[in-house]
Amino acid sequence: MNKKRQSLLVVSIILLLTTVGVLAIFLENQENKSVNLKLARVACLGDSITENSGYPAYLQELLGNVSVVGNFGASGATVSFSSYKPYYFEPAFSRAKRFEPTTVIIMLGTNDARADYYQQINNFVADYTRILNSIQTLESKPRIFLVKPPPIFNNTFYLNGTSFVEGVLPRIEQVASTLGLPTIDVYTPFVNHPEYFPDGVHPNRDGAQIIANIVYRAITSNST
Repeated sequence: MNKKRQSLLVVSIILLLTTVGVLAIFLENQENKSVNLKLARVACLGDSITENSGYPAYLQELLGNVSVVGNFGASGATVSFSSYKPYYFEPAFSRAKRFEPTTVIIMLGTNDARADYYQQINNFVADYTRILNSIQTLESKPRIFLVKPPPIFNNTFYLNGTSFVEGVLPRIEQVASTLGLPTIDVYTPFVNHPEYFPDGVHPNRDGAQIIANIVYRAITSNST
């Protein structure tokens, strides 16, 4: 091979490697852009654990300026349409939909373990599905994550931990499976840690930060 051909071969190899490198950077940037768009507006829906614990604010800190996180919690809200405060009819839910979220994190079900509401547990799947269908029709086409709420410990809110474990959690999983939605498990990490829940239900500051970290890892994962 003469020197001229050898030089052309070297140049060709360099051009090929450069093209591959540029393409890899382009694809990586496109992937990052896609992730950022999905995280542009993150809506946290739920009951008092969402509204008052501070976890959405901690999530905002973790996400930084790539996202705007909205807190759309409503204290006392339930999945059940038969309670005095169904989330579906709460002003917070209307605000959440007007927010046009690109990612929705919904953590409901704790209040459905209250004795008088639990009588309607057989309607839980249908009621939750109706809530989620309403979100799925939004023009923003958000990703939706169903959160399995933290455990219920001894409390004065008439919330029953056994009903929660045996009736609520399996139905959350059923809804997620039927609709093909990912779940975020906030229940298991706290099972043996009542110290994070001074009143048996609501997390303290440290507990809220842990919840935010769990949610952050889930919604920023490339697998979702």
